[in-house]
This record gives sequence, C-alpha cells and structure tokens, in this order.
Amino acid sequence: MNAGPAVEQRMAELTNRHVPFVKATVVRALHPTSAQPGDTALVLEDGRIEGFVGGVCAEATVRVQALRLLRTGESLLLRISPGAPAEPQEEGGAGTLLVANPCLSGGELEIFLEPLRPDPVVLVLGDTPIGRSLVALGAGLDYDVRTAAEEVGAEELADVAAVVIASHGRQEEGLLTRAVRAGVPYVALVASRRRGAAVLDGLDLTAAQRDRIHTPAGLWIGARTPGEIAVSILAELVASRHALSVHTEEAAAEPAPPSTEPRTALDPVCGMTVAVVADTPYSDARGHRHWFCSTGCRDRFEAETARPAEAL
Repeated sequence: MNAGPAVEQRMAELTNRHVPFVKATVVRALHPTSAQPGDTALVLEDGRIEGFVGGVCAEATVRVQALRLLRTGESLLLRISPGAPAEPQEEGGAGTLLVANPCLSGGELEIFLEPLRPDPVVLVLGDTPIGRSLVALGAGLDYDVRTAAEEVGAEELADVAAVVIASHGRQEEGLLTRAVRAGVPYVALVASRRRGAAVLDGLDLTAAQRDRIHTPAGLWIGARTPGEIAVSILAELVASRHALSVHTEEAAAEPAPPSTEPRTALDPVCGMTVAVVADTPYSDARGHRHWFCSTGCRDRFEAETARPAEAL
C-alpha cells in the first residue's frame, strides 16, 4: 500500500483534530519482504497501525519505535534485519537505528519514521497586558496560542494543552471549573496568592481538582512587568509539559522526566521486543501473562505449554 489520497486524507483528518501520530514510510526493501518502497502506515498513540509497512513482525518493531518517537518528537531511519545484533544499535550517530527481527524471512527493511505532533493549543482568557504578552510570546515556542471566549465548552477543551486565566477577576470561575473537569493538562490563574486561594475555595471542585490549578501562575523568577510574568507562566507550562518537578518559589527545577520508552515485553517464542498495547496478542497460560508479536507465536506458545497437561 503506497502512500496515496487515502493516507493523505487520513493525515489531514488527524492533524485537524490535533491527534499526534507517526508516519512510517518504507524507503528500502531487500527481498524477500512483503513491503515495497513507498508503502506507508500511520501509527497512533494507542499503538494502532493504519496502512502497511510489512507483515506482523515488521509492524511489531515499527510500533515499538513509533511509540517512543511520539514521546521524543525525533525522526528515525529504522533498519530492520534478521542478521542484526540482538540489542538495537545506532548507526552513524543518532537518527539511524539497526534492529534485529528474527521473524523476517531473510529480507531487510528500511523505514523512515516521522512523528507529526500538532502544536499545543493554549487558551488565554483576558484582554489584559499579561494576556496579550502570552499570545505574543507563545508563538515563538511553536504553541498555538488563542484568545479564549468566556464560554468555551467542554468539547472545545478536549484537545487543549493549557488554559491560562489572566482576566483579573472577570469570568474566571466558569472556565477554571470546565478546564479542570475536561482534564486540560495545565490550568493557571493569574492572581495574588491571597486572591487565588479565595477563588479556588469558591469553585465547585474537589480538593484534588483544585490542587491542579496553578496560582499564582508562573515560576518564581522575580517577574514584575507583564512580559516577564508571561515568560514565567510559559516557563511553568514548558516544565509541566515535560514533567519537570518545579519549585515555584525558587529559581530551580529538578528534572524528573518520564521514560520515553513505551511499555514492552519479550515474545517468549521468537524473542522479539513488542509494545504492550491493546492490539498486542497475549496469553494467560499457566497464570502468567505473556505478549507476542503475532497470533502465530501466541498459538504456538499455548500449544507447547498445553502439552504436559495433556500428557497426564
């Protein structure tokens, strides 16, 4: 399946919905392989693969690496070979990875993986000096910063990365409540410590939900002007997006980034590393869950583990 109108249409649809994905394109195929140069697939956050870049074994390897790239944002030329070393190896520096695949029938594949992650949407409520500074400075970070309407609905908040309230007391409570309930990752209120606490106390939210609201908004960097305060808020947003633990009243940050590696397991039959996602075949044989690159490996495993019991 070469890239065509259907793939391009699907990419446009995902982009318009702000859904991140990885575009995987076969750039070289050494026979015997089922894939051809130009074959293309899209890998989604949940591990689903739409399109074709080879059989189930090639897909398993592509899935593992694509899920990792969705976290790092880096592109990768993936070389899959049955004769490669057991451990993945970088070739010629970062950007090319050689991975063993014992399931391949003797051929090799080179697949270019390109993560396409939409610009994070940031809504700013308040036509104030701080609000205008946030809109102006956010564009330089490749954020899609928009001025929010007072009555933003839950559906509009579904794909939003951040909501910052900088309206100085106007129409704050409603949007704060909806943003937290919608699960917006970063929600901030520009206010003094005393006023911010009073606003939070009046919200119809649980204590845990109120704790998710950053107020006073921004890191403590001694900011005074609207532009400096906007910088401190954007810095806190960046730290939040990269899962850094930040001391808001100290000019310090302790990095504690999440692992960029997806959850994986070893196929006990062929030895492949597979991503543990909803579509990965698994077996609960003998009280332990095992994951497989394909239903073929799973069926073989279950048949072999069942033999001793049948022999009794």
